[in-house]
Amino acid sequence: PTHALAAMSARSFASTARPHVAVRSKAPSRTVAVRRLAAIPCTASASSSSEDDARHVTKRGRRPLIVLPLAGAALAASAPSGDAKANGEFVTDAQLAVLERRGPIAFTEDEWKNKLEPFSYKVLRKEATERPFSSELNSEKRTGRFVCAGCGTPLFDSKAKYDSGTGWPSFYEPLAGAVMEVPDYSIMFLPRSEVRCTACQGHLGHVFEDGPPPTGLRYCMNGAAMKFEPASA
Repeated sequence: PTHALAAMSARSFASTARPHVAVRSKAPSRTVAVRRLAAIPCTASASSSSEDDARHVTKRGRRPLIVLPLAGAALAASAPSGDAKANGEFVTDAQLAVLERRGPIAFTEDEWKNKLEPFSYKVLRKEATERPFSSELNSEKRTGRFVCAGCGTPLFDSKAKYDSGTGWPSFYEPLAGAVMEVPDYSIMFLPRSEVRCTACQGHLGHVFEDGPPPTGLRYCMNGAAMKFEPASA
């Protein structure tokens, strides 16, 4: 039963990690932002159907978020070694990578600590949140792009930045493929969508559905998780 719970929880977790896709609705004056259901593949053949997956979009669901508190406990209880079963009975390595915050760019915890500024480490690797209006990037208005403070991956174009009044750097859309969303149930009964750097799985902030056109989304980011690179003259 514990293995079954772990498999269900981890797969629900991984299946809700998805990139942003903007799709125009039938109403000509209204743009609807949805996230493509992009489950982490359990088999090698799953990746070959990406074109078909791109044609099937769904609005973000809230129900799968509820299983997250159970996922960590089930994983710890049923798989002390942290190894995924090859036959898919438990979870795949790719699904575990999301759960364990391991991306294509990866370092040990000691290496991350040495690489990052102390508070950037707390935000990117431990999901800390900076105080509102504390980051200089909140008022950054130059042309350029915002990159991950952990790995340097470009995340947002300055054209997508706007003043949300929240005190955190806010954007209405990320660069293509730069970020991914993962269910966050760290606040009881308040499910949210965590935004991570796809490359290093660093915590950036959260995305909310109260943003401006054309997407209607607000990517509320921690300035400590990013750096600004001005456009060359």
